[in-house]
Amino acid sequence: MDNKISWKQNHRGALINLRIKNDESKMNWVIDPDYLEEVGYGDKDKLFGEFTLTISGEKINSIDLNPKFSKSKDKSVVSFNVEDLLITETYINTERGLKWNINVKNLSEDKIELDNLGVWTSLAYVMYRDKNIMRNANQSAAVFSSISPDFTKLAAVRRDNTSPNLGMYQTDGKVLSVGTYNEYSNRFFENVSPSLDGLLFHQLVLAGGYDKKLEPKNDWIYSHQSVVLDGGEQKQWEFYLAPFTNQENFYEVGRTFGHPRINFAPLVSEDEQMLSFDRYNFKDIESIFDQYKEKKGLKELSLNKYIEDNKVKFPVNGMGEHKVTITFKNGKQDMVVFNKMKSIQQLLRDRAEYISEVSYQGADGKVPYSFSPISNQGESLGKMNFVLQECLLDPGVKDINKKIRQVEKSAVKYVRPKWFVDGDFKQPKKLYGDFYRVMDLEYIAHLFYLLSQCDDKYLQLHTAKEYLLWAGEVFDVRVNSKLHNNERGKEEAQMLGQYFLYVEDLLKKLKENGLTKEYEEIASSWKTATDRVDRDSTKLTAAMTEHFFDNAGFGPAAGALALSGHQEGAKKYGELLKANIGFSNDFRAQSPDRWWEALSYMMHALWGGVTAAAAVITGRELGDIELVKAGYRGTVALLYMYDSNATATDRLLKPGEAASTYSIAGPNLNRPDLSRNRFGQSIFSSNGGIFTRLFPDGYTGEDDWDMGEELVAYLNGLGQETYLYENSLGDYEVINGKIEQLNEKDLKIKSSAPYPTRYINLNTMEVLECKQERVTFSKESKHFMM
Repeated sequence: MDNKISWKQNHRGALINLRIKNDESKMNWVIDPDYLEEVGYGDKDKLFGEFTLTISGEKINSIDLNPKFSKSKDKSVVSFNVEDLLITETYINTERGLKWNINVKNLSEDKIELDNLGVWTSLAYVMYRDKNIMRNANQSAAVFSSISPDFTKLAAVRRDNTSPNLGMYQTDGKVLSVGTYNEYSNRFFENVSPSLDGLLFHQLVLAGGYDKKLEPKNDWIYSHQSVVLDGGEQKQWEFYLAPFTNQENFYEVGRTFGHPRINFAPLVSEDEQMLSFDRYNFKDIESIFDQYKEKKGLKELSLNKYIEDNKVKFPVNGMGEHKVTITFKNGKQDMVVFNKMKSIQQLLRDRAEYISEVSYQGADGKVPYSFSPISNQGESLGKMNFVLQECLLDPGVKDINKKIRQVEKSAVKYVRPKWFVDGDFKQPKKLYGDFYRVMDLEYIAHLFYLLSQCDDKYLQLHTAKEYLLWAGEVFDVRVNSKLHNNERGKEEAQMLGQYFLYVEDLLKKLKENGLTKEYEEIASSWKTATDRVDRDSTKLTAAMTEHFFDNAGFGPAAGALALSGHQEGAKKYGELLKANIGFSNDFRAQSPDRWWEALSYMMHALWGGVTAAAAVITGRELGDIELVKAGYRGTVALLYMYDSNATATDRLLKPGEAASTYSIAGPNLNRPDLSRNRFGQSIFSSNGGIFTRLFPDGYTGEDDWDMGEELVAYLNGLGQETYLYENSLGDYEVINGKIEQLNEKDLKIKSSAPYPTRYINLNTMEVLECKQERVTFSKESKHFMM
């Protein structure tokens, strides 16, 4: 038998090494206890196959039990006696992959209720404490979950996007959820870089998931039910671990294990959703229901009457999250979760209004002219940049004059004196004790640049051209290492940041306005930076920032190289982006992969949004359809951070409010109260340690301190752009819009961008500059028509 997998277990039967036989890199796909010991993490209780169990309120950890363990060549059996239960895990190596069976048997004659059963599925989701970036890229995986009653699957995707990768597919039993536990080390205040490493342990939730009173109150989408075993009864679960190559192949392998393939739009703002099924499963559908939540409770709509061919096109009534459950004739169920939002344009207007009316402190504020919440970090200025960008794009924003002048006063009377000694742009203030943070300056330069794009009729304190000069001077300090007299400043000046999003526009305006000195210095620094990043792209050097492996490094690297014409380097970093952005049956889990703001896998507004924007930009410049699609998925997850119609998260938002972080995992085992919840990071202040220093004022309830810049990125990308491409079957598809067949030769393309400006054909790279919401595309000439 040609087995695909080889594996090793420790003396307790936990998996400690799992390899794919044709993998030349010899990657270990499960967390290695030797590495845990090396870096001082004491988590051997969470190795693959260990479990947690709660019966009648009593918590039991398998690490405290003595299992029986036997192994032959292609099979091993691990069994635990827990009171009147026998829990058996069986591993069998087959031609299809490693089969893993979990069996729980009630040995008594009485009922036993399992309040919780969570089995550790500890795949190699590791940020290694290692400056060998290739180890982090090639020997670690992002793990993306698709949770379903009968078809749960995990995709462990190697971070450099090479293959093989490892998938886990459910084939028997019911799965409720996937939780995570985070172990990490953060040395931010020790003035060392890199300062952060860590790993996530994933746990399959087979019963319960939460201690009593710690369940997410509003999570109506995923079950928290206990499991009851009658006397003598047994229940079993079964999974296969099998290799796959890429995202498409992940689903193809799933089909061999009986998993249906369901395509759906993760976001609808129109009245209709369309699900499409593969031909192998469509004929076996028994029923389809759509659920959503209103004030009166859950609403359920049968979709059976909308079934036609292998598609289900149906009206979407309620706002917020929708769960569509598909029941097959054999009784098994699958599901997808999508979101319905009101007008994105209205969401953006509401946000601008909230910042103006609630966040702005004015002349009499505690910190005059600031926008709360206050922070020394430049990210906190993102909301000001958003207000300006929104006002520049949307003439329908209420009181544009007032909003621009609020930001102008803040920029001149709060930002400049706070971040610069006596307002001198060449002397950044040491706001962090004995150092200043050069990255802060890119947000300030962006602020001044956006002010320079405002009409002088809106400005009171200086002219637009003066603000352009300020932007140039600040940006020069941001990127010119010669303007710093300390080593940290010189190093940080050479790092890329989110400034790749606007530097080309800034350079163009500096040149147009005759600001030659600033233009030449910045152009030189920009070229030096991108040439260096491109030169080192084979080593993936930019993927390491203050963290050992960071999408805040490789996202900007990909975007910067794509925009500056370094196509080969952009392709290399683009592969890291493809491996970084999730694919799932739940739109909220389609986020760029990150964990350190939530201690679980998560969506982070700022860097998730910037990473999504980088994927769109890189995909656009390279004509890479997969990247643009990934960027769109990440953007849908981003918009959830501003969605006041969401119903399934405990943190509900008023129109215009926002929360920077969403914890996808359920449960988040570090902070169960944050499971599937939105929040601001200051909520961690109660955890003590580094969080006390990061958030000395405790939890303020203001959850948006670092938000805004990602919306500027959105407004300059998918906020204006719609993409068309021809797929491998010869059919046309659209990203960020809808497509309809007008006749045999022509298609109607409707943009979902709030401010449609550009229609882009990713096959031919044709760009139609057009502010119409609808355009026509000729399949014959392959051109857009207005």
